[in-house]
Amino acid sequence: MDDRLLASFLVVTLLIGSSFSVAYASRLAADGPVYDYSAYTACKSAPEDPLYNGGIIKDRVHGRRHHKLSLSGSRDNSPAAFVFYNLPGKTFYSFSSWLKVEDADSSSIQASVTTDKTTYQCAGTVIAKQDCWSFLKGGFVLDSTSNSTFLFLQDADGGDVNISIASASLQPFTQEQWRINQEYSINTKRKRAAMIHVADVHGRRLEGALVEVEQISREFPFGSAIASTILGNLPYQNWFVERFNAAVFENELKWYATEPQQGIVNYTVPDQMLEFARGNQIMVRGHNIFWENPKYSPPWVLNLTGPELKVAVNSRIQSLMSQYKSEFIHWDVSNEMLHFDFYEQKLGPDASLQFFETSHQADPLATLFMNEYNVVETCFDMNSTVDAYISRLRELERAGVSMDGIGLESHFTIPNPPLMRAILDKLATLNLPIWLTEVDIGNTLDQQTQARYLEAVLREGFSHPSVNGIMLWTALHPNGCYQMCLTDNYFRNLPAGDVVDNLLKEWQTGAVEGQTDDHGSFSFYGFFGEYKVTVCYGNRTVTSTFSLCQGDETRHLNIQL
Repeated sequence: MDDRLLASFLVVTLLIGSSFSVAYASRLAADGPVYDYSAYTACKSAPEDPLYNGGIIKDRVHGRRHHKLSLSGSRDNSPAAFVFYNLPGKTFYSFSSWLKVEDADSSSIQASVTTDKTTYQCAGTVIAKQDCWSFLKGGFVLDSTSNSTFLFLQDADGGDVNISIASASLQPFTQEQWRINQEYSINTKRKRAAMIHVADVHGRRLEGALVEVEQISREFPFGSAIASTILGNLPYQNWFVERFNAAVFENELKWYATEPQQGIVNYTVPDQMLEFARGNQIMVRGHNIFWENPKYSPPWVLNLTGPELKVAVNSRIQSLMSQYKSEFIHWDVSNEMLHFDFYEQKLGPDASLQFFETSHQADPLATLFMNEYNVVETCFDMNSTVDAYISRLRELERAGVSMDGIGLESHFTIPNPPLMRAILDKLATLNLPIWLTEVDIGNTLDQQTQARYLEAVLREGFSHPSVNGIMLWTALHPNGCYQMCLTDNYFRNLPAGDVVDNLLKEWQTGAVEGQTDDHGSFSFYGFFGEYKVTVCYGNRTVTSTFSLCQGDETRHLNIQL
């Protein structure tokens, strides 16, 4: 970057090289920062304190806790930037700040990162306003040490806008520290302590009783899309049931599949798929009632007049919800409504609202989701930034919609874990269940790279306290999968399949056995789910089952021999 262009920036320069001392790095390696899940969606009259006390950005202006930097683009719309020197590679960086704009009621502000090695990442977005402070949270990854790193803040549409920033923070995490934080979250949010008390029929404690514990099912929903190819395919069915406790039909419930010709509705295939799932105690998501992209609407729908279309959509909802009332754990009601608006163009701006209302009336117990792509995958897509998602969801709620869940499709190419976690943090403030609904990695990458990125996404999802379920988008067809397959056509694992199998094993309590202590008790720490416990003492044996579900207290179980 030449001096003339650099001069157009208001630059905050931080010399990291020498100050990022060996002693400081050693302290991080020994203790490490604890990740801060704090996030805010409300626009506030004053900014909160910086996360991590600013991290490697230190607010030391006239002794104030906050300072405000007026960052403005030049007349040629050059963005404002933070500049960092000698940032270490193989490091995750969590960035946050509070922003306010001038000369505009509001502006979509994008944070992006470039280095001397020409890498370029979107590091976060926020809708900043003029009369209050908005919170931007994001982050980026550096694979190798960068001599100079520029973190730009600019209007996403390229406009010239004055930006005030307060409580900025940039916190580095080594790969090991990031993983330790994930494991800490998993151990505290996905597991629970259990204590088994063993006594005889007279209530006397039995010391030395042999206790064996086996987890027989998982509580956390982890599954994959399936297609009609699973019907009658016993190897595919066995492979699926051995791994997953949740499913979603790839295309078989979509309107174009169930009613390809107007008035001729056929649920035979989804009925059979549901029978397979029900027979194997697999929960199923309903995907989807409508798809706002006209490309995926039945061709006959496209030419209907407004009144005709209104009749058709009401018939679709009533037919579908009547056929499958209470069968599916979720419904994606109006798919990808941040990117497409076919039905709203034809039926008016309240069409999506009416879809949700009618669906709720048809099946009051149905859990209704807003399902969207490019929310956690990137922040370059301004149609589906985290604030755009939140704004649309709140708009529906204000109109009276019973909104029950947040669906994040999660079709990644190159994941950005700090950004993904930061977006999940902001969505978590809504206190709604969050699901990763269609996880895969793009097929422009080789299989080993797909597997590596898939592991990063799955670890990020499972370790986040507010993620309630994960679905892969890996339905198997004779010619492959949508983007990523777990196996070949003979159910031999591909690299991504190895990742899934290894994580499923890691996220399940292994065989636990031991003997009761002098208090007649035996304790262990296990993942949430159903367990079988077998206790032997002398010539007596008792087997029982119990649930280990979410809770802060130790789960106690009494066994009598």
